[in-house]
Amino acid sequence: MATLTVQQATIAGVTPTFVAVAASDVFANNGKTYIEVKNGNAGADTVAIDSLVACNQGTDHDGGGSVPATTGDKIFGPFDPTRFNNANGQVTITHSVTATVTCTVFTL
Repeated sequence: MATLTVQQATIAGVTPTFVAVAASDVFANNGKTYIEVKNGNAGADTVAIDSLVACNQGTDHDGGGSVPATTGDKIFGPFDPTRFNNANGQVTITHSVTATVTCTVFTL
């Protein structure tokens, strides 16, 4: 598990730095944080973003979804800190595949 670096989006723009993913990673979340996942793998990557408490409708459902194989690219977020942050103010993200899958995290 790695702690992913969060990049600050600015009016002048930011060049995203993509890093290899692990089966499980964490990143700091301020409620305005997004993660972009690129999948170069031959199989789809099922991304799960762990919700720790129920939403305001009473259901504890995770965020995430499937990032298509080969050239898939999806952005997930933002993440409500009251639902997704652990005791360290971090969100946990897991991947079903890791080879040739990269991500970047940014905040507004």
